[in-house]
Amino acid sequence: MTVVTLGGCTVGICILIHHLIQWWPGRKALMKDPARQAGELAPFLLAWAYGALTILGVGGLIGWAAKTTLWISNWLGDVALVWGVGGTTGTHGAAPTYLPLTQAGGAVVLVLTVAMVAAAKKSRWGYAIKRGAWCGICLGTSAGIAGFAAAPLAIGTNWLGTTIFGAMQ
Repeated sequence: MTVVTLGGCTVGICILIHHLIQWWPGRKALMKDPARQAGELAPFLLAWAYGALTILGVGGLIGWAAKTTLWISNWLGDVALVWGVGGTTGTHGAAPTYLPLTQAGGAVVLVLTVAMVAAAKKSRWGYAIKRGAWCGICLGTSAGIAGFAAAPLAIGTNWLGTTIFGAMQ
């Protein structure tokens, strides 16, 4: 299992806070057209869910990329904690139980990977998609709220995979 450190979790929270502050349209705009404003946040949230899925035990090249991203984020966050604020590092409690993806769930993640790469390259939300996936990778195995979101994501992905690919048999 991949473990997130306190530094890696901090990096994930920093990405989330940075994106929310950049997205915040202001109270007036949010009250005037909440659906449009929420729609502007959707690419980041969908990419966050994808990032959390990739760190849940996906193997191969996609799993390696996610674990490498988490390792780099852990290192950067730990360095920032030690040298930036004089703190200490340590492992952040990983989610006590997480549901690994089935073969069909892994197939869904592969399809989602193709969609995410294409969307990050071609859509106007490419930057939000990249940051959302990075944030999801950093927070997907944390023991906090993000870690609790990982189990429903895995269950939903496994169900979707079984529904789609089970019909093909």
